[in-house]
Amino acid sequence: MEAASASLWERDEEITAVKQALDTLCADRSSSGSLLMVRGEAGLGKTALLAEIRRIAEQRNCTVWSTRGGETLRSVPFNVVRQLLQPALVSLMPEEAREYLGDWYDIAGPALGITEPGERQPDPQGVCDGLVAGVRRLARRDWPLVLLIDDAHWADQETLRWLAAFAERLDDLSVLVVVARRPGEVSGESARHLDAIAAASGQPDADLNALTPDATAGLTRATLGAHADAPFCREVWAVTGGNPYETVELLAKVQDSELEPTESAAGELRALNRSARGGGLVARLEELGIDATRFAWAAAILGNGISVGLVAELATMDHDEALRCAELLQDARILTEPDPASAQADDGDLEFVHPLIATAVYNSIPDALRTAMHGIAAQVVTESGRGAAMASRHLLQVHPDDDEELVEQLREAAREHLAVGAPDAARRCLERALLEPPLPEVHARVLYELGCATLLTAPATTIDHLQSALGMPGLDGDERVDAVFRLSQALLHNDQMEEAVRTVEAEAARHPEGPAKMRLQAVQYMWEGIYSGESNSPGRSQRLADLARTCTGRNNSERVLLMLRGFDALIQGENAEEVVEVCDRALVNGRLAPGLGWTDTEWGIELLVMLANSYAYTDRLDRAESFYNEAVRTYESAGWSGGHLSLAHAHIGLGHRRRGRLREAEASLREALRLAERVGRGLPLYWCAASNLIDVLLARGHVDEAWAIADQCGFAPPYPSPMVMLDPRSVRGRLLLAVGRTQDGINELEEAEKAAAARGHHNPLVIPWAFDLARALAKKDPARAAQLATDARRRAERFGTDTAIGEALRCAAALETGQRAVRLAAQAVAYLEASPCQYEHAAARVEYGIAARSVTELNRGLALARSCGADGLVAQARAALESGLGVG
Repeated sequence: MEAASASLWERDEEITAVKQALDTLCADRSSSGSLLMVRGEAGLGKTALLAEIRRIAEQRNCTVWSTRGGETLRSVPFNVVRQLLQPALVSLMPEEAREYLGDWYDIAGPALGITEPGERQPDPQGVCDGLVAGVRRLARRDWPLVLLIDDAHWADQETLRWLAAFAERLDDLSVLVVVARRPGEVSGESARHLDAIAAASGQPDADLNALTPDATAGLTRATLGAHADAPFCREVWAVTGGNPYETVELLAKVQDSELEPTESAAGELRALNRSARGGGLVARLEELGIDATRFAWAAAILGNGISVGLVAELATMDHDEALRCAELLQDARILTEPDPASAQADDGDLEFVHPLIATAVYNSIPDALRTAMHGIAAQVVTESGRGAAMASRHLLQVHPDDDEELVEQLREAAREHLAVGAPDAARRCLERALLEPPLPEVHARVLYELGCATLLTAPATTIDHLQSALGMPGLDGDERVDAVFRLSQALLHNDQMEEAVRTVEAEAARHPEGPAKMRLQAVQYMWEGIYSGESNSPGRSQRLADLARTCTGRNNSERVLLMLRGFDALIQGENAEEVVEVCDRALVNGRLAPGLGWTDTEWGIELLVMLANSYAYTDRLDRAESFYNEAVRTYESAGWSGGHLSLAHAHIGLGHRRRGRLREAEASLREALRLAERVGRGLPLYWCAASNLIDVLLARGHVDEAWAIADQCGFAPPYPSPMVMLDPRSVRGRLLLAVGRTQDGINELEEAEKAAAARGHHNPLVIPWAFDLARALAKKDPARAAQLATDARRRAERFGTDTAIGEALRCAAALETGQRAVRLAAQAVAYLEASPCQYEHAAARVEYGIAARSVTELNRGLALARSCGADGLVAQARAALESGLGVG
């Protein structure tokens, strides 16, 4: 009797659920996908259930792809998803694979092993998204498609990340996914991904239970004959605990021993059962002889790709002897030939009958020998052409021994992992290389490489690595400068802004005048420019202005200083024409210089966002939008779909908001927030997306929705150290006013006022607290409100854009009555009509129409408000018209 049949006893409920899911899948190409999670302890029949699902699905002409995790293979990135997609990939010619994967071919292709990595290190989130997109396209081709993933608790983290993302998008893809796992077994990120996968199913997990005594009796009689008596059957259940795998193995032992299934023989069952697992299994293996044992050990070390040839090489035996051992182990039900239906390309010739056996064999290898065999396996795998990355899982198991060559192999493996978007795997290799340890002249470089690998995933760890690297010899010249820059980035991401600034400042002081010093100074000014805790603003701005005055833009360091100077002048509220002139000097024929592109890592995205925003707030929206759009295109084509793409979408939204295209702004900002959620809450990019989205919802008049987003995002103090545009304090103050919490709103805006004054941020558009605070204080403290409006108008006139002056006049008009209010409102309309900011123009028209009691102006404002998607403004204009305010 086969194990599969045993494992299907008392599985009617699970099989019924699968059949129902297959009915839905096969009925209509447009049906929603579904996911079933099967949980069960080892030996309860998960694999057999998946085999039955395959059989049923293939009877219905479904395409079935399957894969499984391996206990010793969890450190191999993308291992399980590669196995899963092998049937589809091997059937495609390279040009067909490129066609099906489309733009994702160069991004996801290296992770799948179907194309060589590019020169630029891919974004892990982009690789994940590329795999999701690629599988979705292949799934549409191969409908109806069933994906079976066994032993998911042993899947590599990269596969689980992909599967969690794929499961979230099953609503619009007709595919059935069945995932089998043991409860527990994993922790950390892998556990989080498995929980997300289970949640995506939308239904409880199918928890497999042990066989009941009746089912065990039925299985026993079906295997040994109807004459098996009740006491014997009961003892089978008592000995195995109803575990299907152990039951089948025990009954096979009974058959082999020709034991009569009667009460008198029941006492021998426990001894037989011990020989089927654990120490008994090892003893049974030893009975087959030293060569067969050595072969089994080598197979357990390899874990997958268990071909007779590779095992023979690892076990140091000739091919004929290896074939003999393989046959012995198959006869003993330790190894088996893989099922042709589920075997994958290049998977090898053999596999263990059950993961429990593989685990027992692996654990039976003496520790010292196991370590030595992993070292040999690394060499065998490398010489077979599978590369350093595949060999690295064996190198990770080797004891440290001052091996210079091993350090270099691990460094090479780390580079291969990074090239396919697996920084966690690279981190493991480099951390192991440090234990060897590296030679003194190499040690700092390994730490530096490790810091680069963990920059975005573990900033606190990165800080330790890079600080250690910088404290020892080995990093010089440009490499050292780059390490300092990356250290400052890690400090920034870890919310240690002041230390980031001081680190770069101290390193700059060590260098003589020249390109390296200028780069470090530029980085220092960049971090100071976005550090909300920096209080030495006037002196800093003057030093930056003096430095930029000497720059002609002849190299990238000078261009960076000009960009920083332009942004600093913007937030200080200096003349807009001068801001634009400085920014223009930082460009080459109106474009970013080579080496300063959106995916160039020497400077970072923050700098280019500053440049684009300088144009956006100086009413040069065409140029700003060209940069924002270029960022999105560049990141999407490069597969960077993490924090970089989130910021790009947030600023696309900011551009739409400045234009007055509020519907489009909301869509872009919701996408930015979705991407930011995946990277992590609390980061500046998350605040950026949330702040701008809430601002747009308020402009649209969707106050309740804005409040809900704020509550969902934790949009409240404490605020992040880096500067965020839009200023969260100003936006939260406006939100509090909108929901009727007037005093709380005033308090928040006054905090924004204090923070801006400490930093010397005097541009009323960039840090927009003044206009809202003046309006809020109009009745409570009219004198102060008037002074705030006067100061804001003076600063707006100094800045000099139509938008800034128009907004200041709108604010002044709101504080006046009678003809003075009408005149100021008319002036606001004149300025804002000339600006590119259509929402502000619409608001000014409506306010002027109300003040002047003009039907014409109200209707013009109403039309503009509708085109902007400003529903609240539309309602305000309609109410004014319906009330009879417009009479002239």
